[in-house]
Amino acid sequence: MNRRFFLASAAAATGALALPSIAFTQDRGGPSSGQIMRQLDAAPRRRVRPEERVTIQEFRRRPELRRQAPSIDIQAINFAFGSAEIPRSEFRKVREIATAFDQLGRRRRGARFLIEGHTDAVGSRGSNQILSERRAESLKRVLVNEFGVQPRILETVGYGEDFLLVDTPLEDWRNRRVTIRRIDEFVR
Repeated sequence: MNRRFFLASAAAATGALALPSIAFTQDRGGPSSGQIMRQLDAAPRRRVRPEERVTIQEFRRRPELRRQAPSIDIQAINFAFGSAEIPRSEFRKVREIATAFDQLGRRRRGARFLIEGHTDAVGSRGSNQILSERRAESLKRVLVNEFGVQPRILETVGYGEDFLLVDTPLEDWRNRRVTIRRIDEFVR
Protein backbone atom coordinates (compact mmCIF):
# COMPACT_ATOMS: atom_id res chain seq x y z
CA MET A 1 0.00 0.00 0.00
CA ASN A 2 1.57 3.29 -0.97
CA ARG A 3 1.93 6.19 1.44
CA ARG A 4 -0.59 8.48 -0.30
CA PHE A 5 -3.29 5.82 -0.39
CA PHE A 6 -2.71 5.07 3.29
CA LEU A 7 -2.86 8.76 4.28
CA ALA A 8 -6.00 9.39 2.22
CA SER A 9 -7.65 6.29 3.68
CA ALA A 10 -6.75 7.32 7.22
CA ALA A 11 -8.05 10.85 6.68
CA ALA A 12 -11.29 9.56 5.18
CA ALA A 13 -11.76 7.14 8.06
CA THR A 14 -11.42 9.92 10.62
CA GLY A 15 -13.81 12.18 8.76
CA ALA A 16 -11.10 14.71 7.99
CA LEU A 17 -12.21 14.92 4.38
CA ALA A 18 -15.86 15.41 5.20
CA LEU A 19 -16.44 18.84 3.70
CA PRO A 20 -15.85 19.38 -0.01
CA SER A 21 -13.44 21.92 -1.42
CA ILE A 22 -14.36 23.37 -4.76
CA ALA A 23 -11.70 23.08 -7.45
CA PHE A 24 -11.79 25.33 -10.48
CA THR A 25 -10.13 23.80 -13.48
CA GLN A 26 -8.48 24.89 -16.70
CA ASP A 27 -11.51 24.21 -18.87
CA ARG A 28 -13.76 26.39 -16.66
CA GLY A 29 -11.49 29.41 -17.00
CA GLY A 30 -11.05 29.85 -13.29
CA PRO A 31 -13.23 31.07 -10.47
CA SER A 32 -14.65 34.58 -10.34
CA SER A 33 -13.72 36.89 -7.50
CA GLY A 34 -17.23 36.31 -6.10
CA GLN A 35 -16.76 32.54 -6.06
CA ILE A 36 -13.36 32.87 -4.41
CA MET A 37 -14.74 35.30 -1.84
CA ARG A 38 -17.68 33.03 -0.96
CA GLN A 39 -15.39 30.03 -0.44
CA LEU A 40 -12.88 31.95 1.68
CA ASP A 41 -15.50 33.93 3.62
CA ALA A 42 -17.20 30.74 4.80
CA ALA A 43 -17.13 29.86 8.47
CA PRO A 44 -14.29 27.54 9.48
CA ARG A 45 -15.26 23.89 9.82
CA ARG A 46 -14.29 24.16 13.48
CA ARG A 47 -14.01 27.26 15.61
CA VAL A 48 -10.68 27.80 17.33
CA ARG A 49 -10.68 29.62 20.64
CA PRO A 50 -8.13 32.45 20.90
CA GLU A 51 -5.98 30.47 23.34
CA GLU A 52 -5.85 27.56 20.83
CA ARG A 53 -4.42 29.65 18.01
CA VAL A 54 -1.05 28.55 16.67
CA THR A 55 1.94 30.09 14.93
CA ILE A 56 1.99 30.11 11.14
CA GLN A 57 4.81 27.53 11.24
CA GLU A 58 2.69 25.15 13.31
CA PHE A 59 -0.36 25.75 11.13
CA ARG A 60 1.67 24.77 8.04
CA ARG A 61 2.69 21.48 9.70
CA ARG A 62 -0.79 20.44 10.84
CA PRO A 63 -2.95 19.11 7.98
CA GLU A 64 -5.84 18.35 10.35
CA LEU A 65 -5.94 22.03 11.34
CA ARG A 66 -5.47 23.31 7.78
CA ARG A 67 -8.45 21.26 6.64
CA GLN A 68 -10.62 23.24 9.08
CA ALA A 69 -9.88 26.59 7.38
CA PRO A 70 -12.03 27.90 4.51
CA SER A 71 -10.22 27.09 1.26
CA ILE A 72 -10.34 26.93 -2.49
CA ASP A 73 -8.23 24.85 -4.90
CA ILE A 74 -7.31 26.87 -7.93
CA GLN A 75 -6.28 24.63 -10.78
CA ALA A 76 -7.05 27.26 -13.41
CA ILE A 77 -3.64 28.93 -13.16
CA ASN A 78 -1.78 26.88 -15.71
CA PHE A 79 1.64 25.92 -14.40
CA ALA A 80 3.65 24.25 -17.11
CA PHE A 81 5.29 20.95 -16.22
CA GLY A 82 8.30 21.71 -14.02
CA SER A 83 7.59 25.46 -13.93
CA ALA A 84 6.57 27.98 -11.29
CA GLU A 85 6.16 30.83 -13.78
CA ILE A 86 2.76 32.47 -14.07
CA PRO A 87 2.54 33.77 -17.65
CA ARG A 88 0.91 37.15 -18.32
CA SER A 89 -1.89 35.29 -20.11
CA GLU A 90 -2.92 33.99 -16.67
CA PHE A 91 -3.00 37.43 -14.98
CA ARG A 92 -6.76 37.77 -15.57
CA LYS A 93 -7.25 34.76 -13.28
CA VAL A 94 -4.86 36.19 -10.69
CA ARG A 95 -6.78 39.49 -10.82
CA GLU A 96 -9.88 37.60 -9.66
CA ILE A 97 -7.95 36.34 -6.62
CA ALA A 98 -6.67 39.86 -5.87
CA THR A 99 -10.18 41.30 -6.14
CA ALA A 100 -11.51 38.64 -3.74
CA PHE A 101 -8.71 39.41 -1.25
CA ASP A 102 -9.58 43.12 -1.46
CA GLN A 103 -13.28 42.43 -0.86
CA LEU A 104 -12.54 40.08 2.02
CA GLY A 105 -10.13 42.57 3.55
CA ARG A 106 -12.92 45.15 3.67
CA ARG A 107 -15.36 42.67 5.24
CA ARG A 108 -12.90 41.09 7.66
CA ARG A 109 -10.30 43.33 9.22
CA GLY A 110 -7.17 41.29 9.82
CA ALA A 111 -7.91 38.69 7.12
CA ARG A 112 -4.83 36.58 6.30
CA PHE A 113 -4.31 33.92 3.68
CA LEU A 114 -2.05 30.93 3.15
CA ILE A 115 -1.07 30.15 -0.44
CA GLU A 116 -0.15 26.47 -0.79
CA GLY A 117 1.83 25.30 -3.80
CA HIS A 118 1.42 21.74 -5.11
CA THR A 119 2.99 19.54 -7.78
CA ASP A 120 2.24 16.26 -9.46
CA ALA A 121 4.20 13.14 -8.48
CA VAL A 122 6.64 13.10 -11.41
CA GLY A 123 10.23 13.81 -10.40
CA SER A 124 12.08 13.52 -7.14
CA ARG A 125 10.48 14.37 -3.85
CA GLY A 126 13.07 17.10 -3.22
CA SER A 127 12.63 18.80 -6.59
CA ASN A 128 8.83 18.68 -6.21
CA GLN A 129 9.09 20.28 -2.77
CA ILE A 130 11.20 23.14 -4.11
CA LEU A 131 8.92 23.59 -7.14
CA SER A 132 5.80 23.74 -4.97
CA GLU A 133 7.39 26.42 -2.77
CA ARG A 134 8.32 28.40 -5.88
CA ARG A 135 4.74 28.15 -7.20
CA ALA A 136 3.29 29.57 -3.98
CA GLU A 137 5.89 32.37 -3.92
CA SER A 138 5.27 33.09 -7.60
CA LEU A 139 1.56 33.66 -7.00
CA LYS A 140 2.32 35.87 -4.00
CA ARG A 141 4.80 37.91 -6.03
CA VAL A 142 2.29 38.51 -8.84
CA LEU A 143 -0.47 39.40 -6.37
CA VAL A 144 1.77 41.91 -4.60
CA ASN A 145 3.71 43.39 -7.53
CA GLU A 146 1.00 43.43 -10.21
CA PHE A 147 -2.22 43.84 -8.21
CA GLY A 148 -1.18 45.68 -5.05
CA VAL A 149 -2.12 43.01 -2.49
CA GLN A 150 -0.44 43.77 0.83
CA PRO A 151 2.35 41.22 1.43
CA ARG A 152 1.64 41.15 5.18
CA ILE A 153 -1.67 39.32 4.61
CA LEU A 154 -0.09 36.51 2.57
CA GLU A 155 1.86 33.50 3.78
CA THR A 156 3.20 30.77 1.52
CA VAL A 157 4.10 27.12 1.81
CA GLY A 158 4.90 24.29 -0.58
CA TYR A 159 3.72 20.72 -0.09
CA GLY A 160 5.31 19.11 -3.13
CA GLU A 161 3.48 15.94 -4.03
CA ASP A 162 2.12 15.27 -0.53
CA PHE A 163 -1.52 16.22 -1.16
CA LEU A 164 -2.38 15.02 -4.66
CA LEU A 165 -5.91 15.58 -5.92
CA VAL A 166 -5.45 12.74 -8.40
CA ASP A 167 -3.47 9.88 -6.86
CA THR A 168 -1.22 8.94 -9.75
CA PRO A 169 2.54 8.64 -10.19
CA LEU A 170 2.06 10.09 -13.69
CA GLU A 171 1.99 13.69 -14.85
CA ASP A 172 -1.45 15.19 -14.19
CA TRP A 173 -2.16 18.91 -14.58
CA ARG A 174 -4.86 18.78 -11.89
CA ASN A 175 -2.17 18.24 -9.25
CA ARG A 176 -0.18 21.30 -10.40
CA ARG A 177 -2.19 23.87 -8.49
CA VAL A 178 -2.39 26.32 -5.65
CA THR A 179 -4.75 26.13 -2.72
CA ILE A 180 -5.70 29.28 -0.85
CA ARG A 181 -6.85 29.17 2.77
CA ARG A 182 -8.13 31.95 4.99
CA ILE A 183 -6.15 31.50 8.19
CA ASP A 184 -6.83 34.57 10.35
CA GLU A 185 -9.04 32.62 12.77
CA PHE A 186 -6.33 29.99 13.33
CA VAL A 187 -3.04 31.86 13.75
CA ARG A 188 -1.93 34.33 16.34
